[in-house]
Amino acid sequence: MAKNKRKISILGSTGSIGTQALEVIDKIADKFEIIALTGGNNTDLLKQQCEKYKPKYVCSNDKNFKINGIKTLYGNDGLEEICSNKENDIILVAVSGKIGLKPTLKAIENGIDIALANKETLVMAGDIVMAKAKENGVKIIPVDSEHCAIHQCIKNITQVDKLIITASGGPFLRKTVEEMHNATVKQALSHPRWNMGKKITIDSATLMNKGLEVIEAHHLFGMDYDDIEVVIHPQSIVHSAIEYKDGSVIAQLGLPSMHIPIQYAITYPERFEGIKSKSFSFSEIARLDFEKPDYSKFPALKLAYDAGKLGGSATVCMNSANEEAVFAFLDGKINLGDIYKITAEITQKHTIIKNPSIDEIFETDNEIRIKTKELIKGI
Repeated sequence: MAKNKRKISILGSTGSIGTQALEVIDKIADKFEIIALTGGNNTDLLKQQCEKYKPKYVCSNDKNFKINGIKTLYGNDGLEEICSNKENDIILVAVSGKIGLKPTLKAIENGIDIALANKETLVMAGDIVMAKAKENGVKIIPVDSEHCAIHQCIKNITQVDKLIITASGGPFLRKTVEEMHNATVKQALSHPRWNMGKKITIDSATLMNKGLEVIEAHHLFGMDYDDIEVVIHPQSIVHSAIEYKDGSVIAQLGLPSMHIPIQYAITYPERFEGIKSKSFSFSEIARLDFEKPDYSKFPALKLAYDAGKLGGSATVCMNSANEEAVFAFLDGKINLGDIYKITAEITQKHTIIKNPSIDEIFETDNEIRIKTKELIKGI
């Protein structure tokens, strides 16, 4: 085995980001050795992946799941054990939800670099995570196309005046507020540019996803919220940009494909020829449009800015309430427009903890989910 192979574990290998990461690795297989794969409840796909990639460890939520020759771990404890294995050079955190936070912290404590595709890690505990990463000399490379774009543009963060995060506008950009409020689940899941999981697709339809990305960018790059701008860009060609103090603007462009930011994150600082949707052509793109977001149609974006500026447990509260409301919409219990109303009501009533510990973060998360479910029942 080549000595220069990078050892990687993928948390959430059966999800959208995880499966695409394995496709990326297929193209540059000589660069990687897979240490561990984790797949929650999707044991059929996880078994297929283990048979193909032969990791040393596998983690599932199913206590009956076993594969000969591979050490099997279970649940959150299993994720943390994988993230304690210093054999890893990098761990791709692609699980969805709050379960990504503690394994990420465990990896950081063990000096393992992170390719981060889990929003909740920074939205819930950005101050703690970034401080621990700095303390342990750990690199956190963002996988989200927007943060990945910013990461590629920045040479010296002290010279940057503003971050510009682009948003496609989702399926309701040209629809009325009423049409959006009464949209079906199918309509809300019909994203015009990106193929993502259901929860993040709904967040993209309401622009809450962009609000969460603003909070992430604040923590990743240490920028004030007033210096982070969101711009609607329907073509999704400019993935984000930065403006330097001298007025120069540097943008990262590319066709909408998650393979590119995933590969960038797991191979950083090197670049290799891997999956390409096709060579980029300015002449074929023809035009690039930009506009300000309409806060009257997408109030979730402003809610996220406000929660971020309040800090502390405000972002934990907002994230938890929004997630439960999104699940309720996907289950047909509420309208799309109710997601913001529920999230805003819960967030506005929340008593903020200024510098919450990890335990307080999880306690707040659980309390807010209970309150949100009760509110949904009333609707």
